[in-house]
Amino acid sequence: MSSERFIPSVPLAEEPDLLRAFVDLAHPRLGTEVTHASDDFFADKSRMIAPEPPVFYPDRFDDHGKWMDGWESRRKREPGHDWAIVKLGQRGRIAAIDIDTSFFTGNYPPEAMIEAADTVGEPKDGDWYPLVPKRALDGNGHNLVRLPEPVPARWLKLHIFPDGGVARLRVYGRIEKDWSEVGADETVDLAALVNGGAAIAWNDAHYGSPANMLAPGRAPVMADGWETARRRRPGNDWCVLKLGTPGTIERILVDTRHFKGNYPDRLTLRGAKLSEHPVESEIEALSSLWPEIVTSTKLEADAELEIADIVPHGAISHVRLDIFPDGGISRLRLYGRKAS
Repeated sequence: MSSERFIPSVPLAEEPDLLRAFVDLAHPRLGTEVTHASDDFFADKSRMIAPEPPVFYPDRFDDHGKWMDGWESRRKREPGHDWAIVKLGQRGRIAAIDIDTSFFTGNYPPEAMIEAADTVGEPKDGDWYPLVPKRALDGNGHNLVRLPEPVPARWLKLHIFPDGGVARLRVYGRIEKDWSEVGADETVDLAALVNGGAAIAWNDAHYGSPANMLAPGRAPVMADGWETARRRRPGNDWCVLKLGTPGTIERILVDTRHFKGNYPDRLTLRGAKLSEHPVESEIEALSSLWPEIVTSTKLEADAELEIADIVPHGAISHVRLDIFPDGGISRLRLYGRKAS
């Protein structure tokens, strides 16, 4: 076992609320990548969008100097400033951005600004428009900016003045899928993150957010799923998911990969079509009355279960997943067709 010491970062206090309403559009699992940087001598540009929180190793050094968990440029000795370009994996509407400078104390940028572009191909100079005006940054902490209105974008350009390090760039928003490109007879995963699906409410996410269930691919590790704490009181755990577009569900895939001694015993699924976003204080009681579209179904450890016995229903926009009594699910696929 390594004896190397590390220090965890302090989480953003508002992050749970942000993740209830939005996804991190900069997450690599959505296909996001940092394509260019003017300089990343001290710390590779790709670390800036790593999904895990930044950490600090007091005694770790490499050939370029102190190892830092983020993007860091060298000290600038000529006019100008440094910048990095982020290509979002999915087009989205951005509502808030966190420029996280955790552990950058004497080497954080004093100021930063962000431009955005909404071109399919790589933006040209005239394609960029201001997203976050030039602003002062605090070192070793979160710099959260909420936008007045959500802004559509496929690209971001982070400017730092004049140089320095950024631990993480979080881009909170909603994926904008063009459903006109999906045929009425085409079967798709209506709840997938890449199709605009989102987790909007839950009673417990102690070990992992329900949004993880909607991510692409199979979960690489247990932490990349929805897992609740051990339940010590009557009842069961639940979450509410918003579909990318209203539709009818024809087939469901539930994956408990990695969950062996901690998978739920069984589940149910309820659904409804809502005309507006539900009020958070009312969603638990409201969703418990939605009609079941999957009745009580047993689950197995570390296995994929396909459910084709779906109660007939009309177009729905939201589903409530109940697990009994608690536990973890790595992936949930809700295959169906969009409403006509």
